Amino acid sequence: MHCIKSQYSIEETIKKSRFIGIIFPCDNELEIQAFLRHLQSVYPDASHIAFAYRLKTGNGFISRMNDAGEPSGTAGKPIYQHLEGKDIMNAMLAVVRYFGGIKLGAGGLTRAYGNAAKKVIETAELFPYIEWVQQELALDYKELQSFEHCLKKLDGQITNQDFGEQIQLTVRLPKENLPLLSDQYQSKYRNL
Repeated sequence: MHCIKSQYSIEETIKKSRFIGIIFPCDNELEIQAFLRHLQSVYPDASHIAFAYRLKTGNGFISRMNDAGEPSGTAGKPIYQHLEGKDIMNAMLAVVRYFGGIKLGAGGLTRAYGNAAKKVIETAELFPYIEWVQQELALDYKELQSFEHCLKKLDGQITNQDFGEQIQLTVRLPKENLPLLSDQYQSKYRNL
């Protein structure tokens, strides 16, 4: 699986219609809705804003596609096929179309939306997808320095800490590294 870390876009003109492909990293459907509102405000005169997305959440995979008023299957589906084909997760890919007056037909639309999706993916820098987990634990003060060193080696980070009799920590790290942390600090976990 792959992901992207920043937004990328391309633009091309096909038979006087302007197609703008945009790929955007996102972690949940609220971010997707916000980005769609953003696109609608940036491109208020666009004829169509078709899109597709794939998310990996704690509850499984979520994927959607939308033709945005184009004939069924001519916009959202070819966009989605490129996301799926490159195995890109936690991303939304939108193609904004400004109609240029020449009808492309169903096959032409499918190719145009698919090519815009393909080209924006080709410009994007892809990274291996990392599934992150959060874990809460309590440490004695004398353990903090060695814990921070261990966590750093596991590509983790402390996201919250509360100092009391013990240090209450929330950490974030790649899911594949959790067993390594568990081996050393299993007795310190809360809510495990």
